[in-house]
Amino acid sequence: MNRENTLVEALGIEFKELSPERVVATMPVNEKTRQPFGILHGGASVALAETVASVGTYNLVDQETEACAGLEINANHIKSKKDGIVTAIATPLHKGRTTMVWDIKIVDEEENLICVSRCTMAVLKLKK
Repeated sequence: MNRENTLVEALGIEFKELSPERVVATMPVNEKTRQPFGILHGGASVALAETVASVGTYNLVDQETEACAGLEINANHIKSKKDGIVTAIATPLHKGRTTMVWDIKIVDEEENLICVSRCTMAVLKLKK
């Protein structure tokens, strides 16, 4: 996966695990991911959540004939975080031909729940 000049690179997202049943990635909580009040920006959490769902979906499709894109995402921000690292753990709830649905939990270093998200991904057919 090309990370150069992408949001993944800008936010410092690093992938730790990729399998058909799980995607794990980390993101620092720093000046790039904090909101003006000094805590992790909800949008950064949502970007992390959609990123792991996107990578998980792409890993499951025929990459020669299909691509994927976010269709819907929601998030509940449970706990604030000022610094350190957050980890997103994504697991598929539905692996269909045209959509996939992912459950994403974002936790801190002590595995406290920071954010919970659900992301629906569209599976797109590439034009020949």
